[in-house]
Order: sequence, then structure tokens, then C-alpha cells
Amino acid sequence: MYKLFRWMVRLTAVAIALVVLGAIGVWYFASRSLPDYNATYRVSGISAPVEIVRSTEDVPHIFGKNDPDVFFGLGLAHAQDRLWQMVMLRRTVQGRLSEVFGQSTVKTDELMRRLGLYDAALASVDAQDPQTKAALEAYSAGVNQWIAQVNKGAKGRGAPEFFLFDNSISYWTPADSLAILKLMAVEQNNQFSREVLRARVSLLDPSWVRDLLPDMPGSVTDTLPAYHDLFPDVPRALQQESAPEPLSPFPAAGLEAGSNGWAAAPDRSAAGGALLANDPQLGLTAPALWYLARLQLSSGGVIGGTIPGIPLVITGRNEHMAWGVTAAYVDDMDLHVEQINPKDRETYRTPDGWQKFITKRTILKVKDAQPLTLTLRSTENGPVLPGTHFDLGTITPPGSVISVDWTALDPHDTTMSAAMKLMEAKDVTAAIEAGRDYITPAQNLILADQKEVARVLVGAIPKRDPTNQTEGRMPSAGWLAQNRWMGRLPYDSNPREVNPADGIVLNTNNKTTDANFPNNVTFDWGDSQRIQRLSKLLSEREVHSRESFISAQLDTVSPAARNLLPLVGADLWYTGTPAPDGTPERLRQRALELLAAWDGEMSEHLPEPLIYAAWMRELQNRLIRDELGPLASKFTALDPLFIERVFRNTQGAAHWCNVIQSDAQESCTDIARISLDAALLSLKEKYGPNVESWRWGDAHEARHDHPVLKNMPLISWFADIRQSSSGGDFTLMRGKTLGTPDAPFANVQAAGYRGVYDLADPDSSVFIIATGQSGHLFSRHYDDLAELWRRGEYIPMSLDPELARAAAAGITKLVPAS
Repeated sequence: MYKLFRWMVRLTAVAIALVVLGAIGVWYFASRSLPDYNATYRVSGISAPVEIVRSTEDVPHIFGKNDPDVFFGLGLAHAQDRLWQMVMLRRTVQGRLSEVFGQSTVKTDELMRRLGLYDAALASVDAQDPQTKAALEAYSAGVNQWIAQVNKGAKGRGAPEFFLFDNSISYWTPADSLAILKLMAVEQNNQFSREVLRARVSLLDPSWVRDLLPDMPGSVTDTLPAYHDLFPDVPRALQQESAPEPLSPFPAAGLEAGSNGWAAAPDRSAAGGALLANDPQLGLTAPALWYLARLQLSSGGVIGGTIPGIPLVITGRNEHMAWGVTAAYVDDMDLHVEQINPKDRETYRTPDGWQKFITKRTILKVKDAQPLTLTLRSTENGPVLPGTHFDLGTITPPGSVISVDWTALDPHDTTMSAAMKLMEAKDVTAAIEAGRDYITPAQNLILADQKEVARVLVGAIPKRDPTNQTEGRMPSAGWLAQNRWMGRLPYDSNPREVNPADGIVLNTNNKTTDANFPNNVTFDWGDSQRIQRLSKLLSEREVHSRESFISAQLDTVSPAARNLLPLVGADLWYTGTPAPDGTPERLRQRALELLAAWDGEMSEHLPEPLIYAAWMRELQNRLIRDELGPLASKFTALDPLFIERVFRNTQGAAHWCNVIQSDAQESCTDIARISLDAALLSLKEKYGPNVESWRWGDAHEARHDHPVLKNMPLISWFADIRQSSSGGDFTLMRGKTLGTPDAPFANVQAAGYRGVYDLADPDSSVFIIATGQSGHLFSRHYDDLAELWRRGEYIPMSLDPELARAAAAGITKLVPAS
């Protein structure tokens, strides 16, 4: 027995030693890809020495003799810190994920190949002006120089992920950067899902569309024709929706991009200089999509938020002005039903008769499987998409296919050149003019210089025929000339506001024009709630400061909660004698007592936000589930406008309160009470019987998950960043909830970048991103900014070169090889 025990001890010790040695080996090889920020590299591709001065937060300040050399330095810095992320973004838009991840991403790759975004990027290289071409080429050379350094110096393959997955890295090209910029249009797109969803609801009952997908208050819209009247052969039966596609760049329904941006003119500023705040809101990831950087260009210093892979400061300031971006929600995409010739399936119907599809073959390589050969088809309207994506099969008539017309597919896209001009603009007027060449993604530019403030929509807006059958809100017949685009609306007609009388410009993805179709920009604006709160906060003060702008950016009061609770609970607040402890009635009474005294603050430390969110989620689901069946799962996000219509009985919308499968006639008060009881029971099971101990932050966890490593046991503990968080779907400090049954309130979309710029004292401007600058798991900069972000703190970033060098944590020197 003693011998056996000794051998067990020895074997255990050996096993532990092997594990430790293995871990040390993994750490050693993976850590070799950590860049040395104090190194000197002799490189080709620059005309004079370049310095990359790293701040204590790993923010690079890049100095060079000329602009191409500076962009070379940015490319190298991006690659040093985010090489895996850049490669993944490129693979996504190229449709080459399956070469690494196998069958799981075939559908995502197929969609991207069929759309042809990368082909459009390749074609757009020649559309750029000479200065932009030079910047793209220099940036690519900088990325490639780091790839060469990785290969030459055995620097751990460039990132730890390359030890786990395919480590082949193609050299960077200008088209790659243009393609990733187009990928940002994908991230902000909600038109695919909205058009299909509106058509599916219309097939069930056309009158339901106005309730479930309501227009913004104040909109004047024509009656939308029933989809079944346009295409009688489409089945009306309920159909199960398709499953989510791994690593798809298209946002799930309800998770489209959000953003806030606003500016105050000098006479509304306490310090006498214009102020600007901006916080673009995209899906949370680890590392964050955003990357802070400063460039010293010939036109002056530029500082702010960049996206690895793109040689631009997308939101930030230069020495003369500041700018921010918000998603404009332009309806820049239309789906068309294309009728196939039954006698010749290689042709389709057009206004001028039958035309041949344009076809092309492409080979999709799949890891551990045979390659797939895809036949890509296009029509005069655009590429043909299979019915397996976006639930297109549920609304496609027999003998037809769906094509898409989308500004992101423009092969002469000059957005990169326009953004380059914006970085160099010296005033609001020049910045507005720079937006003339903007194509996609459509944005609202929020602008401020030393004298003026402005908001202008930049991006191509399709020109539609006033007699278009569906006004771009649902798929339309592609063979009818009235449904086809007629070019673009002129840039000068885009919504804009320059130097308003009150000195404030603002946007929260809200409606920016009252124009009617076809000049209305879109029917699907991105916000009807946050704008209420921001307008109130900005009007409460005569003058503003950097601190008041920061306070507004971090505000967590929900106008939706303030509007809905008195309405939904109107007949529930007074319940008479307290019910016995331990009963559902007493639990309901206690919850209502808390909500009655609550001001709508979505604080992570309070139980009220959790009660409110669970109640509204349960309520909306009960209102629609019996009518919509499986289609109800597409409505994962709370829509306050729908709830308001129902409880105000707008156009008879209160009929949703009645459960059609029951004999009784339920009122809206009944369904509100039943929903609250069900929500509280669910919360009690998960968080315990003590309502006061429930915390919103326990459910509203910010999920900065690594897109790939999040599914790998143990490794995900290191790769994913999870934090309790405040805010909600409709707060200015937005924390968009996932809405799935397993994690309904997880925070998966928020401001990955925040910036507040004070032009009275520009170097007091502050910035933050959601994780850290580095994408390397072993770097201390992987998550060093995450806790600051969670607490609502910022870091200063100055354009003063001496300040940058004085606080440098490292200086990388690039010396011409010659």
C-alpha cells in the first residue's frame, strides 16, 4: 500500500510538472509575439526616420517627415497590437473564414462571396484621389513590414491565436483597408432584416405591420400594400426562422448600430470654446473594435479613434476642429424579387424583356472538407442571394430569387478619400464639403470648430421613383421600372443643420428630416427615446462644460422606463391591503412599491431596472406570441412605441392584449398583471426571494467576448472580459441587451469608444475605449482600460509632442533600410 501511495504521489507530481512545463512553453512561445515598444527597426518603405511614441496606456503618437511615412507607422502600430483582429476582419469581408474554421462558417462565407463587397473594394482602389492612394499604399507597407518582422524574428507568429488556428498571413493591400471600411456598412445595416420581417408580418396580417414595426411619431406614411397582394404565390404559413450564422458580420435583429453625438457652440460653452461629444455604439468584443492613435500629418496633428485595418482617425479632433459620427440609418439597400424565365432558367425578367444572369464561379475552401464551388449570379439590380440567408426563403415566390441593390456595392466608392479630407479640414465648412464624396456607411457628422457647429448627413441616398410599390420598405418586383433606383439624391439635399439658433446640434440615431417619401431618407430610424433625454439635459443649462458633456454621455436614466411604467401599470399601483408575505400578490406589491419610487435610473446596483426590464420583456412576448408563433422570436428587443400603441389603444392596437387561444377576453390590465407576476417568478427563481437584493448589474453583464476564443474552455476565462454594467437599451450610456432566452439582459452592444473634446482647451479633451489597446492576451494593455470604461472614466490625449514624449512608455524607431 505504501509503495502504491509513493507511486501515486510521483505520478501526480510528474503530471503537475508536465502541465506547468506545458503552460510555461505556451506562454514563452506566445509571449514572443508581444512587441517591444522600445525597439529600433531598419525597414524599407519610408523616406526618413519615423517615431512611434507610446503613452502609458499604449496609445501611439506617430511622427514622420511626411504623411506617407506617418501612415506607414500607423500600419505597423496597428499590426503590432491587433494583427489577428485585422486578419479576421479581412477574412470576413473576403468570405474566407471557412479556411480556418471549417463547416461552421460556410454560410457566412457564402453570403459575403455572393454580395461581392471585396470585389467592390478592389474596384474602388482606382477611384481614390492620389493622396489617399499614397496613404493606403504606405499603410499597407507598414502592416507588411511588421508581418515581415514577425516572420524574420520568429516573433510568436504575430499573435497567440495563430498558434491555435491557421497561421498563414497574406500581405496587406490597399483594397483590404477599403473592404474593412465597407464592413463597417455591414455592421450598421438593418435593412435586410427589416424588409424581410415587414414582409413576413404582412403575410400574416397586413394591419399588424403598423403596430409591430411602427413609424416614428410625426411621420406621414402611405399605406403599405399587403405583401400577398404583390406576390400571391408566397405561402402565408408560419415558418421557423433560420439559425444564427457563426461570425456573421451582420447584426442580429434589434442589435443594429447605435451612437450619440452632440456639440455646443462657443456661446453655449462656459470656457468660450465649442464642445463636442461622441460615442459610437457597436457590438462589444475583446479586443474592442476601436484603437486610439495620434498622427502628426503635414496638415497638423490628428487624434482620436481608429479601426485597425483602416488608415483613418474616424472620430476625434485635429488642431482646428473636432468631429463625431453617428449611424444615419439611411435606407440605402433594397431587395428585389427577380422572376426567373420558366423556359430558360439562365434568364430573368426585366422592364425590357428577359436578360441573362451575369454569372461567375468562385471556389470556397473549407478546412477539413472538400472545397465548394459556388456559382454567383447578378442581375441589373444587384447580386442574387440564396433563400437560406436572412430568412429570404420565407418571402420568395416560387420561380423567383431575391437580388439586392446596396450603396456598399459601389465599385467607385470614394468614402476613404472623403474621410482623408475630413481629417485635414480646418473648419466646419471644409468638413461639410469633404462629406460630398462620402458613399458608405452613411453617417451623421457632428462638427465643431472655433466658431461654428453643424450636423450633416454624409453618404449616398438612393433616388427612388415616387410610385415605387413598397417605397423600399419591403421587397418589390425587380422587373418593374418604378421599383428600380434612379441614381442618387444630390448631396446638398441631405439633412443638415448649421449654426442653429440655440447653438446645439445633436443626434442619437433619431429622425433628422420631416420630408416625405421619396426624400425621407428612411422609414426605420434608430432611436425614438434617447433623443428625449439628451434634449432635456442639454436644454437644462444655459452654458455647458466638458464635465456636463461627460455627465450626459454617462447618463443612465431611461426615458422609456419613465414613459412606459405609468402607462402599463396604471391600474396596478394601488392594491389595497398588503397581501400575506410569501405570496405572489405580496411579491407583486413590493415590486410595484419599488417601481413607484424609482426615477428610471438604470444603475447596476439597483433591483428596479431588473424588475422593469423583465416585466417589459415578458409583456411584449405575451402580447405577440399567440399571434406570431415562431416569428415572435424575431422581436427580441423591446419596442416602446409598440407598447405605447397597445396601451393607448392607438388605431385599435389594444386587441393585442387579448389571448386569442383562450375563451376569456383579457384586458391590457390583465395582461400587464400576468406578465409582471411571471417576470417576478422567473427573477425569484434565479436571484432569490429577497427583491431588495436583486441587482441589475448581475443580469446586465457587459460581455466583451473574444469572437473565436469565447467558445474554448479555460482559454475563454483569459480572453473574455465580463463586467457588471449600468445603462440599458434606451439610456444615453447605452447597454443594448441580447434578448435571447439564456441571457436576455446581457449587455452586448455599447459605446466601444467615448470622446469629449473642448476646443477652448483642446489638450484637456478626453478619450476611452472599452477594453485595451492591445489584442494580445498576455499584454497588460489587453484590458487595462476596461475598468476605467466601466466606471465612466477617461484618459487625456494631447497633441503636444513634448507631453507625448515626456510620458512615453516606449518609443519605437523606424529607420530607412537604405
